[in-house]
Amino acid sequence: MSQTKNNRLLGTGIVGAIISALCCFTPLLVIALGGLGLSAWLGWADYVLFPAMAGFMGLTVFALSRRKK
Repeated sequence: MSQTKNNRLLGTGIVGAIISALCCFTPLLVIALGGLGLSAWLGWADYVLFPAMAGFMGLTVFALSRRKK
């Protein structure tokens, strides 16, 4: 894997993990969807955000392990 692709993979993992962590652990998603009148969609948020956060963290770990090789 080229260095550019690895940096892009690492950046995607870090940004995705930060965004999903913000939505999981802060009321950011509740405020945003409540302000738009879409608070009924919050019932499924836990089923999507926790696996997304785990996936992005896994992607970050994978990119870091590829960088060390």
